[in-house]
Amino acid sequence: MASMEENFPRGGIQKKPTETTGKKAKPKFEQDNLFDVRQEFQPPSEYDLKSFLSLTSIITSRKNFYEEITEICEGMLLLGCIKEVTFFELVISLPNGLTGFVPVTQISDAYSELLNEQVTQGELLEDLNSLSDLYSPGMLVRCVVTSVEKSADGRRSIKLSINPKNVNKGLNASALTSGMLLSGFVRSVEDHGYLIDIGVRGTHAFLPHQKAQNYIKAVKRGQSLNCLIEEVKNEGRVVRLSADRSEVAASIATEQQNWTLSNLLPGLVVKAQVQKVAPLGISLTFLSSFTGIVDFMHVDPEKSTNYSPNQVVKACILSTHPTSKVVHLTLRQAFLCPGGSPNQLSNDRIGAVVEESTVKAFYKQFGAVFELDDGMLAFARLKHLSKTRKSFKPAAFKAGCKHKCRIIDYSLMDEMCIVSLKHQIIEARFLRYQDIHTGDVMQGKVLSLKPIGMQVKVTDGIKGLVPSMHLADVILKQPEKKYNVGDEVRCRVLECNPEEKKLFLTLKKTLVQSKLPVLSSYEDAEPGLITHGFVVCAREFGCIVKFYNDVKGLVPKNELSSEPISCPDKVFHDGQVVKVMVLKCEPQQERLLLSFRLSSKPVPEGRTECTPKKKQQMVDVKVLKKNENGLEVSILEDGDDVIAWLPTGHLSDFVANSKLLWHCLQEGDVLPRVMCLSDKGDRIILCRKSAVISAVQEEQVVRSFSEIQPGVLLTGYVRKVMPFGVFVEFPFGVTGLAPKVSMSDKFVTDTKDHFVVGQTVIAKVMSIDEEKQRVLLNLKVSECSSGDSAAESFSLLNQYFKEMEEIKNLLRRRESGLAQCLSELVPGKELQLVVQDVMEDGSALFSGSCVRGWTVTATHYHLGGKKVVPGEKAKGLVLHVDAITSKVYRLTKNSQHPAIVQHIAEEFAIVSLLDSGRLAAVPIASHFNDTFRFDSEKMKVGQRIYATLKTVKANDLGVVLAVQDPTKKNAFVRDRKESETALEETLAAAVKHSLSLGDIVTGTVKSVKPTHVTVAIDDKLTGSIHASQILDEVPIYSFPTYTLKAGQKVTARVIGGRDVNTHRYLPITHPHFTRSVPELSIRPRSHAVFGCLLSFQYNILKNWLEVEVAPDVRGRVPRLLLSLNTKVLKHPEKNFKNGQALSATVTGTDATETNLFLSLTGIQSLEPGTITVGMVAKMIPHIGLTITLPGGKTGKVSIFHLSDKYTESPLSDFKIGKVVRCYILSNENGKIQLSLRQSRLNPKNSSKVEDAEITSIKDVKKGQLLRGYVKSVTPSGVFFGVNKNENHVELSLLPEDTEMPSVLPESLGLPRYGAEEEKREEDKEEKKEKVKMKRKQRRVNSESDICSFPILHQKKQTKKEKELEKQKKEKELCKLEAALMDPSRQPQSADDFDRLVLSSPNSSILWLQYMAFHLQATEIEKARAVAERALKTICFREEQEKLNVWVALLNLENMYGTEETLMKVFERAVQYNEPLKVFQHLCDIYASSEKYKQAEELYHTMLRRFRQEKSVWLKYASFLLKQGQTEATHRLLERALKALPTKEHVDVISRFAQLEFRFGDPEHAKALFESTLNSYPKRTDIWSIYMDIMIKQGSQKEVRDIFERVIHLNLAPKKMKFFFKRYLDYEKKYGTTETVMAVKTAALEYVEAKSSLADT
Repeated sequence: MASMEENFPRGGIQKKPTETTGKKAKPKFEQDNLFDVRQEFQPPSEYDLKSFLSLTSIITSRKNFYEEITEICEGMLLLGCIKEVTFFELVISLPNGLTGFVPVTQISDAYSELLNEQVTQGELLEDLNSLSDLYSPGMLVRCVVTSVEKSADGRRSIKLSINPKNVNKGLNASALTSGMLLSGFVRSVEDHGYLIDIGVRGTHAFLPHQKAQNYIKAVKRGQSLNCLIEEVKNEGRVVRLSADRSEVAASIATEQQNWTLSNLLPGLVVKAQVQKVAPLGISLTFLSSFTGIVDFMHVDPEKSTNYSPNQVVKACILSTHPTSKVVHLTLRQAFLCPGGSPNQLSNDRIGAVVEESTVKAFYKQFGAVFELDDGMLAFARLKHLSKTRKSFKPAAFKAGCKHKCRIIDYSLMDEMCIVSLKHQIIEARFLRYQDIHTGDVMQGKVLSLKPIGMQVKVTDGIKGLVPSMHLADVILKQPEKKYNVGDEVRCRVLECNPEEKKLFLTLKKTLVQSKLPVLSSYEDAEPGLITHGFVVCAREFGCIVKFYNDVKGLVPKNELSSEPISCPDKVFHDGQVVKVMVLKCEPQQERLLLSFRLSSKPVPEGRTECTPKKKQQMVDVKVLKKNENGLEVSILEDGDDVIAWLPTGHLSDFVANSKLLWHCLQEGDVLPRVMCLSDKGDRIILCRKSAVISAVQEEQVVRSFSEIQPGVLLTGYVRKVMPFGVFVEFPFGVTGLAPKVSMSDKFVTDTKDHFVVGQTVIAKVMSIDEEKQRVLLNLKVSECSSGDSAAESFSLLNQYFKEMEEIKNLLRRRESGLAQCLSELVPGKELQLVVQDVMEDGSALFSGSCVRGWTVTATHYHLGGKKVVPGEKAKGLVLHVDAITSKVYRLTKNSQHPAIVQHIAEEFAIVSLLDSGRLAAVPIASHFNDTFRFDSEKMKVGQRIYATLKTVKANDLGVVLAVQDPTKKNAFVRDRKESETALEETLAAAVKHSLSLGDIVTGTVKSVKPTHVTVAIDDKLTGSIHASQILDEVPIYSFPTYTLKAGQKVTARVIGGRDVNTHRYLPITHPHFTRSVPELSIRPRSHAVFGCLLSFQYNILKNWLEVEVAPDVRGRVPRLLLSLNTKVLKHPEKNFKNGQALSATVTGTDATETNLFLSLTGIQSLEPGTITVGMVAKMIPHIGLTITLPGGKTGKVSIFHLSDKYTESPLSDFKIGKVVRCYILSNENGKIQLSLRQSRLNPKNSSKVEDAEITSIKDVKKGQLLRGYVKSVTPSGVFFGVNKNENHVELSLLPEDTEMPSVLPESLGLPRYGAEEEKREEDKEEKKEKVKMKRKQRRVNSESDICSFPILHQKKQTKKEKELEKQKKEKELCKLEAALMDPSRQPQSADDFDRLVLSSPNSSILWLQYMAFHLQATEIEKARAVAERALKTICFREEQEKLNVWVALLNLENMYGTEETLMKVFERAVQYNEPLKVFQHLCDIYASSEKYKQAEELYHTMLRRFRQEKSVWLKYASFLLKQGQTEATHRLLERALKALPTKEHVDVISRFAQLEFRFGDPEHAKALFESTLNSYPKRTDIWSIYMDIMIKQGSQKEVRDIFERVIHLNLAPKKMKFFFKRYLDYEKKYGTTETVMAVKTAALEYVEAKSSLADT
């Protein structure tokens, strides 16, 4: 055995060199448990080894026959098992997980004859049985490969035949002997038996009745039989068969039967002798001279380890190859008795996910064999072991490794499951047709478009059909324009039939997005159910509506509408999606009665005459009638019932409460304290808005237009919402407009998103136009708010809940039990519920006796990860997920509490306070006008906020009132990691346990996370081991949790408990300790930590690293204390990973003493002379930098210490947040001075210092050249700076001293000669100078403690010079003022333009000139800013002026911007202007800038959007002709005539013809005119246009021909006079005297003819 292993290494762990041989032993692989080879014999001889080597090479070197279909070839014989039977084919399971198909024409000759006979006669035959009658799954059949076809996606389809003529092709009559086992078909039924077709030419086979009666009950023509030859007569021309089961099962092929390799048949059982055993299979000899192979998948699993050479076994032939003559056999027991069938797998097992499957063996070229959780064997092909070939890791598939997999198929011939480890297959929602349910919404890809509909690919093996009716909400005539092959579509399942593999889908948007119940069976159709369906038939008797699963119902004519419909087929069309209500259903008869009338509307009755009431009077009213838009009420006063109208929007300040109150009120209810808003004569309008009523009572209103003052705040309500703004009405009838720009602090895309009609608002008056009686308002919260958002939002919330209490009291008074039941439901109340349904989004619907008639839902978040199923009983708290603890907490007013958002309503959110579990209501809006939020600003369920309590007693609705704390809105909230989410469960789902501190428990590692390990203690209880509780000695930078593996058994000690909701540690005495998640430790002993800690990082934030020291102790390491290496600090996330162990030093604790302040670099000392790291916190121009240092301290870097070389822009190399190394110069009184000079940081490696450091006056020598930064320029000279001292030195900038060019410009006005200089420390430009004169000491008391030096001394001016200079300045000023007053003067600067646009703000030409001024200086951003200013400034009524600016902005973006910026401006322009004009202007811009492709795309968009606009077609035609695309223009004309109304056709053709004359083909243009005039000869306007064009472009002969035709038309005399006059003018200009006379003669003849006609 050892010798064999050395010669044939099997892969795996290498064996140590044996001591028996001197040579180095070859590596030996671990044996597979499944195919372990135990051989009890001597080491083989050299000859045996050679023969075995040839066998192994056959098995291993061949391309994988067991997996690759490429080895299957035409003519190959195989044993197969019927897997599935359909109408037209048999699906055959082949060895090694392959599948083949037998078409109905390849069954047998007898069956094909019957099929042809039926087709010829055209009627069903009694003798013809369907395939399902003749065959059943599990039957073994012999088959031959007829073809192997390759599909477009690379897959291959194996076509088979089971026709005996093809299967037994190798047999002839002379080769037949008794005892042979053959397959045949019943050809015909005779008196004494059956004639059997065995496919051997010239042989007649007969099966007697007595040999068939035990096997065949009801003989069917075409039936397949396994028959044994009993007798052969006349040299094989006649054979007698037997189909006796016992005889067939005991049959064995022997040498006496004279089998050869050319006629050897699959399915024969032979006695074989084991020749060699190899890892991939066994070599056998059988029938004395034949050799065959048994691969690893067909070794008997129970005996796989017990085969040895020369052992005699029974085997069944699986396949024979026609060319290589290789024979494959199986040793599995199911195949060793002919006529038997292999074991099958239950259908529900396919598709199941196996969490842990164990690797039994891995075969490098083929795949791996697994043992599933139920002990079954499974095989995974190599391509199913990993996502891609590159990501495949053979080491992960050693024997014993565990993997998660999914059963995707079952191979009957291998008696093995086929599994896949691919993540996308394991997570796939749909694997088979059986996984799809009616009403499922799914994504698909368009495969093809056909007349019957569209084929959609859902997954690799699932395809569906979208019928033509379901391609859209309306019937599409040309679906290929909407859908392309490969498009992703979202569809819904209409019907699924897994047996026939049929799937019907719908793309109707209304059905796909419908939230109404899915009606998929008649049993589900309960009366009152409202759902969506689609019309399939509309006739005079009504409409037939269809639902899912072919459920149909009738809508009678009287239920189609509240109004009578005479012809339903004209109102409703096939495929129309409708909302219907079920009236009646009879499931047994499949009858369904429906209605389109979902609710009945009351018919208005006669009204009582209205009596005028005093405005703003408070009255009580009684509800008379409810209408859609409000309530008809009677005013209760002095016994006189006055009828009034209370609109729904005026029932409350809150839109949600208005709707709710309308629903709750019933006829006869009394509403107190309602205000009379207006009296229009015909009826009185009432208002119940508390904000409006209080404003009137406090006299904060205006009674007329004259009382309005700009800046005043007024309370009103939205009257109308328009695209350009909102009209707001106030009490006493005053109305104002809030334009779009003044509606909100946020950008307003659509006004309807911000305000609704009837909404209460507070408006600020911006301006008044007394002439036009117009008021402009501002609704921005920033303008209309008092500033105290907390107080305002609390008052809104308080008012909201007061109204809610009124509504609740209304419900309590109802006799209806339903209403009373609803009034008793308060947040925090516990309910006994039953799960009714689980929705797609994870939410659940509940029902129960306490909430009958109401819909009760719990979102996915509130289920807390708990899986519920319909019918399950559950406890729930109304709007609550965290249980209220038994301990009593006292709440104090204005106290702050962290809280979790549990539910979001329209006006408020319900939150649970983390420390007490109490429920509180928090307002969503901070102001009446605060109505719009972007998605990122909206509260989300599960979000953590801080709330400030405003009441401590719960109201009637069970909640306390609070406001969101604005100061802590952006406070850092630690994100829950995946590890915590996995542990999170609701208290209801938490398992109660009896563990206490110190208990020893045993469990299995469930999952390993970077910071903790989850351990399953028993079936229900789960514990957690923190990373610090695994090892006593933790190597730095290691990952302690990864020392444990999933599935490993561990013994641990309980060290505490963690709350399931808050994840906080609970004391042992806590009442909920027994329901906590146990915290465990597997460390051998307890430990104490001094100074250095082992920390386990779990999250990297921007400025610090968060670490966990122990389960209940956390710490933070500031970024600057992570390392002294600046590269590490730049990218800390690359150097610190979750779960990594670190060594840290404690530098302090916070107030709670549970959070530590840590350092990874030790305690930093900031002594002078030390080098540390810092981060740029602030950049001060001309001064230097402010650096943040470790420990939270800051230091300053002077501009002279930034570098060893001064530069023009010393701060350009720095940015805020940059990490730098610093040298500490001094640390006095908490003020730290730093240096970034390389000569300080690296004194050994620093290069030459160009600008040396000057620390004192001693460092400056006479004649030394220095550089510094300009501080300031004064009349006395230029001040420079070089250091921080207070000394002064006089310097020179004269060229003869510095040997450099003069650097002082003349504009400074300083004398050049006899001058001196002074040097000062600050910044601007750097210059060189030289000390010229002796030092001069002078103290200067300045803010920056720097030294100043007197530099240039000017000569004194005389009095006359001063006077002349003053006069010169006066003249210049007068000249400037005169120039500014000149009206013809062109603006020269931005200030000039600002003055102009201030005087004419609505003139677009001025704004465009202003933009052009900036563009000349290439200041693009400034030009954009001017355009935006213009759009805000120009009055919204000046539409053309605004459009001019938009066009200019489009031009600007086209020339200087990107395609993206251009599109953004274009979208805004379309929104604010007439879209067609904007489209046309952009087309012109594209065309003028030669962007023809973009222009063409835009024209196509316009043709779809503005297809009824004639100008669009003409403009596009002009564009195409200019491009020379005449053919495209001709096609465009045809499209235009189809799209445009008939009355426009003549004009369009004429215009197209004119364009053709100008830019295209004149001949085609003439043809257009001629055809038009032939059809419309009396259109004089067309004649006139034709004449004009021909006069310009045509020859004189052509023009005269046209005139001759016109003057002979039968037109009105007035028109004929016009044409004669034109003809005469033409001849006078271009003709001769004769032609002029000819025209006059023709005119005379026309007049005479008309006169004679008049006389007669």
